[in-house]
Amino acid sequence: MKLTWLGHSGFRLEIEQAVILIDPWLSGNPMFPEDRRAEAITGATHILLTHGHGDHTGDAQTIARELKIPVAGIYDLINFWQSRDGIEGIGFNKGGTIDLGGAQVTMVNASHSSSLDGADGPVYAGHESGYMIAGEGHVIYVSGDTDIMADMGWMGEYHQPDIGILSAGGHFTMDMKRAAFAAKKYFDFKTVIPCHYRTFPLLEQSAEALKSGLPGVDVIEPEVLAPIAL
Repeated sequence: MKLTWLGHSGFRLEIEQAVILIDPWLSGNPMFPEDRRAEAITGATHILLTHGHGDHTGDAQTIARELKIPVAGIYDLINFWQSRDGIEGIGFNKGGTIDLGGAQVTMVNASHSSSLDGADGPVYAGHESGYMIAGEGHVIYVSGDTDIMADMGWMGEYHQPDIGILSAGGHFTMDMKRAAFAAKKYFDFKTVIPCHYRTFPLLEQSAEALKSGLPGVDVIEPEVLAPIAL
């Protein structure tokens, strides 16, 4: 299994027979080198979205059309894109599980907001979400944009993820200290990878507070387009 950071909250996850692009915002992403776009998307089989904000959905439709692959995510957003834009989609909802190339992807709750930009203001895009992705003997918790929430208690107990990909940049999501608190209180991670940080000066620039708050956990600060073997 291989995980590659695409900057901000974007990841390329190679698991089972799938290559899943999670929240692929490439165009205009200050952290992503656009001359390496082909490297990031070649061979992708699915796109998985946590919510509608442009820093998560940015390149989803373009890549889906280019590679002729489906976009999976909250039913409201996917159904809207299918009916309006004709993309191939897999719409589901919280508690639902879908099979993406042998990986079992379950949608779980998050605490944030979700909208698309519209001509007259924000357009409803369904609810924000996170995911539990099971495959190759691991369960990965992709938090999506979220703060700490009590739901993490049952989510950790029920799904027992050993890898956490946590939004931890602060201001819009948990910061590093809050993410460390959530990871320690609700989960038993062996590996934690922060995201949604370093993109802009407004966000946290270092994961040191996360590392110091999680002794005994392998906290990996990812580098853009540097694969992590898990």
